[in-house]
Amino acid sequence: QVQLVESGGGLVQAGGSLRLSCAASARAVSIYTTGWFRQAPGKEREFVARIIWSNDRTYYTDSVKGRFTISRDNAGNTVYLQMNSLKPEDTAVYYCTAGLSVLTYDYWGRGTQVTVAS
Repeated sequence: QVQLVESGGGLVQAGGSLRLSCAASARAVSIYTTGWFRQAPGKEREFVARIIWSNDRTYYTDSVKGRFTISRDNAGNTVYLQMNSLKPEDTAVYYCTAGLSVLTYDYWGRGTQVTVAS
């Protein structure tokens, strides 16, 4: 079982920054990847970024490249999403997710709201 707890959302002006955190606790399983998705009102959930635990390789959707950075702490249990140069279109509920293999995202957090005011 994996539990994911997100924090760090809030309201920020366009051009500002926020850092999201995702604390992961895993029992009897090995996490392959942790990532972030987001869902804006009236839209489908979309991939934002992910990090592979074995080699810290990272992947991003094109719209956030150069602005967002995903990373892990030294202990490996907390994953961060540093979001810079935020835009109103980044407004969404951001969800942390963990996958046990390259093909799946098996566990989800409850989400944290990010609102970017223009």
